Amino acid sequence: MLVLTRKLGENIRIGDSVKITVLEVRSGQVKLGIEAPPEVKVHREEIYARIQEENRRAQGGPGGTPDAGDAAGDQTRRDPRGSS
Repeated sequence: MLVLTRKLGENIRIGDSVKITVLEVRSGQVKLGIEAPPEVKVHREEIYARIQEENRRAQGGPGGTPDAGDAAGDQTRRDPRGSS
């Protein structure tokens, strides 16, 4: 695991197409803005786990190769400069 330290307003780049910006830091929480193309799925870990489980159930069991699609919906794309 790569561990990075960033300050408010600083960025992290993943490849050429993904940019993560530290938008806010307060009382134990960090707000991140993520810019990525539509084909790159971005989910919080708990949402990703729920999508995986729903896909396994839809396939009728634990086998197969589930895709982390939009089943539980967490891919809200917003302008990172806007408020949320």
